[in-house]
Amino acid sequence: MVDFGLRLLSCATLRLARPLHALLLVSGRFDDVFLSTKLLNLYSRLGDLPSAALTFRHAPTKSVITWNSMIACYVHHGLLPDALVCFHRLLLTSSACPDAFTFPVTIKACWDLEWGKRIHSLAFRFGFVWNVFVSASLVHMYSRLGSIDDARKAFEEMPYKDQGSWNAMLSGLCQNGKAAEAAEVFEEMMIRGLPMNKVTVSSILPVCAPLDSLLLGAAIHVYCIKHGLDSDLFVSNAFIDMYAKSGRLKEAQKVFDGMTDMDLVTWNSIISGYEQAGEFSSALKLFDGMKESGVRPDRLTLVSLASAVAQCGDDRTGRTVHGYILRRGWDSRGIVVGNAIVDMYGKLSKAEAARKVFDRMLVRDVISWNTLITSYSQNGLANEAIEIYESMQSREGIAPIQGTLASVLPACAHVGALQQGMKIHGRAVRTGLQSDVFVATCLIDMYAKCGRLEEATHLFEQVPRRHTGPWNAIIAGLGVHGHGQRAVSLFSEMQEEGVKPDQVTFVSLLSACSHAGLVDLGRRCFEQMQTVHGLSPCVKHYACMVDMLGRAGRLDAAYELIATMPVKPDSGVWGALLGACRIHGNVELGKLASSHLFEIDAENVGYYVLLSNMYAKAGEWDGVDEVRSLARHRRLQKTPGWSSVEVNKKVNVFFTGGQLHPRYEEIQGELRALLAKMKSIGYVPDYSFVLQDVEEDEKEHILSSHSERLAIAFGIMSTSPGMPIRIYKNLRVCGDCHNATKFISKITEREIVVRDSNRFHLFRDGECSCGDYW
Repeated sequence: MVDFGLRLLSCATLRLARPLHALLLVSGRFDDVFLSTKLLNLYSRLGDLPSAALTFRHAPTKSVITWNSMIACYVHHGLLPDALVCFHRLLLTSSACPDAFTFPVTIKACWDLEWGKRIHSLAFRFGFVWNVFVSASLVHMYSRLGSIDDARKAFEEMPYKDQGSWNAMLSGLCQNGKAAEAAEVFEEMMIRGLPMNKVTVSSILPVCAPLDSLLLGAAIHVYCIKHGLDSDLFVSNAFIDMYAKSGRLKEAQKVFDGMTDMDLVTWNSIISGYEQAGEFSSALKLFDGMKESGVRPDRLTLVSLASAVAQCGDDRTGRTVHGYILRRGWDSRGIVVGNAIVDMYGKLSKAEAARKVFDRMLVRDVISWNTLITSYSQNGLANEAIEIYESMQSREGIAPIQGTLASVLPACAHVGALQQGMKIHGRAVRTGLQSDVFVATCLIDMYAKCGRLEEATHLFEQVPRRHTGPWNAIIAGLGVHGHGQRAVSLFSEMQEEGVKPDQVTFVSLLSACSHAGLVDLGRRCFEQMQTVHGLSPCVKHYACMVDMLGRAGRLDAAYELIATMPVKPDSGVWGALLGACRIHGNVELGKLASSHLFEIDAENVGYYVLLSNMYAKAGEWDGVDEVRSLARHRRLQKTPGWSSVEVNKKVNVFFTGGQLHPRYEEIQGELRALLAKMKSIGYVPDYSFVLQDVEEDEKEHILSSHSERLAIAFGIMSTSPGMPIRIYKNLRVCGDCHNATKFISKITEREIVVRDSNRFHLFRDGECSCGDYW
């Protein structure tokens, strides 16, 4: 006689299951409720839901166990509504009654709170709510649905609590971000003398990092080692995650190195830990080890890798990661993965590649749009970023959130799109986002960089000032407008209000002192940063100090500071020295600075331009030719100089030497007329800012074709007499254009505001607010 029970239990494939099913029918044993239920469970286990449902439908006798199995089958396959329908059919059409095993599996099918409370009520009516398994299931369900108060109530009403019940409550509190309450429940559990198992450990460890309670995590680790739990894969993964999120990567690595078995969760935890700690190269090395181990990465792995690749600037690995994602179609079907790749390409300075990934995504959320806007904004494509922001609302109907405004406002600041920035400000006010510290900081920065320092100051006085962001923004704004003394006074006010300055604060403060020529005051701030505030200067602070000393002509002191720096000077430090050498004509020291720059950042064409400018100013044309030849050999192209002016709410962009504007001939005519008037009152062109060894007439034409001149002339032509003109330039304004703009402001009786890459210049009646110190 065939032992069907044993055969059904040992069957491992559908190919064997179907003949067994047929044999069961032929033998007449299908009427046996025990065997028909076993067959149903077999089909469910092998993933054949239609056959399981058919077996259930044709079973001549259905016990409560049969019903429980069918409900569990639907839940296992994610068909939660079908599971609840099956439960209702049990209540309405069957002579069988639900038992203590029916409710736990039915509770798993509840996908919202309304259904959960209905099933809870039925469990109460049938008298099963006091059953420890049913009650623990209710705790799990309420926690999963985010109703932690109902979970707590169900837990507290339990007449008897076993270890599973405590674990359920502990896990629920952790899942809902109630770290402190979870720690209290764990403490009560320990007081009652309940032992920990692997579920307890994996439930409590996630609260250690949010509570900054590494001591608790370490104590649990000791317990696990003593009781042999540390060898469990589940537990080891939890320890790696806990140590990594607590910033203790050495301990996380030690646990990782001691493991004999590693799964996907193990690799994801350790890779994510290194990525979040900023150790991106280590994260990428671990990925290589993961591939060698044969564990296949999933979406979570690749999201962490995309971030690490972006921060390392590793374009080659970035393409590898993207290729892996493309082969599985994850970039178009998964929002999180797609967003990560868009962000990666943006940080790799590949905005067009970011756009292609974005366009392939079948589903996009507001985070997708924010990431794309940031990608364009951070790569200097500000106008395109603003267009994407407008398209997001007009084409997709997606409402901006805090992150959207924080992404697009820097783009408005970059090109001086004041009208667009004010429109965004209006939206922030209407949606209540103006009080958000990140949005408020971006608004202050935008107004300051668009030349509206009064509006920036007024907004600063309105927003919450408990965070450093708004303070840093307004101090930086005062600095670029040349108000160094006001910036220092505001810094004192910041301390009086109990706001602790950070590294960014001192970058803004030292820059403000540099622009205003407050060298001694800047030096005192630099010293106080270390002695009073306990902050170690980073390379950016040293770059500010070199810039400050260099602008003031103290080149020897600047070089001495570089020589004694405790950190390795980067391109920012040597670039500041080279810029100062160009201003003050110290060719020998400039050559030294450039030699370091070409070792550190040989691909940055800006340094070649600075060196070439220095040689041209000194009249050393052989040096100019040599630098240009080197740049050509390295296939470097000079960053195009551009200036923008906003007229009638439209941003007009002009490039140096550009002749594409439809009103170019009119602009040239306006410039010729202005030049004649300027010369009549004493203007003399400074040909040292022309980098070509050409005739004087040609030099004059080259100077007149600088982008700021074109923008100013267009602004004069396009606005009413006496109206202020605001110009935004991506590079430093040259000395001749600075001098020429002073004359133009006097001739036209206009206020002309020019923001270059360093600071603001307010020209009025032949004078500049910088006092010719920039």
